[in-house]
Amino acid sequence: MDCIQLTGIRCYGYTGYLPEEQVLGQRFEVDVTLWLDLSKAGKSDDIEHTLDYRSAITLIQELVKNSKFLLIERLADAIAQALLELPLLEKVKVQLSKPAAPIPDFGGRITLEITRTKDSN
Repeated sequence: MDCIQLTGIRCYGYTGYLPEEQVLGQRFEVDVTLWLDLSKAGKSDDIEHTLDYRSAITLIQELVKNSKFLLIERLADAIAQALLELPLLEKVKVQLSKPAAPIPDFGGRITLEITRTKDSN
């Protein structure tokens, strides 16, 4: 199976367990791997035979911006499920990061990764 990787999708959203995260919001970064058969597009040079990744990026940005979940696990799953609705996709991997988690004396990032397939919807 072939794949398209989209990395460094930066978004501002309102998902978080703490009340201030849902009011003030925060930055998120999303990387996705999208599995699909690219052989037909490789032969035809026709965008109709592949995924127009602009639609995937816009979908992710809109979900992050407009969702208000408590857990980033829920946001990542919502992104995966929405991506699987796009034509031709069979499997997705979503890596969702909170670069500035509201944890005292923690300057790192929190990243989770989920993989979903059309069969497991």
